[in-house]
Amino acid sequence: MSAAYPPPPDVIRGRVAWVFGDDFDIDLVVGVENIKSYDADHLRSVCMQAYDPDFVDRVRPGDVVVGGRNFGYGHPHYPPMVALRNLGIQAVLAESFSPGFWRGETYNGMPLLTVPGIADAVETGDAVEVDWRRARVLLPAAALPRELHGDPPSPRTCRVIEAGGSLNLLLAEHGPRATPTDPTATASTTGALR
Repeated sequence: MSAAYPPPPDVIRGRVAWVFGDDFDIDLVVGVENIKSYDADHLRSVCMQAYDPDFVDRVRPGDVVVGGRNFGYGHPHYPPMVALRNLGIQAVLAESFSPGFWRGETYNGMPLLTVPGIADAVETGDAVEVDWRRARVLLPAAALPRELHGDPPSPRTCRVIEAGGSLNLLLAEHGPRATPTDPTATASTTGALR
């Protein structure tokens, strides 16, 4: 089964598309009035309009967004991250995450990395290289190139991200593995079905 979004490369190379502050409500990315829409064209047209009218034209595949403490605060809905993913955002780096947002977006296969100091270390447009499995963030274009280290995801979280989300991983682990081609076959002739 293919993922709705392909898993990220081992090292994400892009730019910081935006830096959000503390306690940012992810719904504001598309506006609260649009949180029930799943129309990709509509979400693209409203994405980040309250913050940067040129955002949609500026963001490129491989870019990341950065947040302060408690990123995703509030009652997170999926359309804001659907809009960001459809524009090419491949990871979110933050000082910390709201638990509900972290669970929901990790379930969908988005790398969310807690990286202390990230919000003060970068500005919009900075180049970044993110080794998401190791939670290592390289800032290659800084006056003195520097490296930040965060909390690496657990092995299970890595598998969720690699599979393109929890549903894909669960289907791969527990979905139907094989079916007999001969309708008269029995468990004794084919072996126990798993």
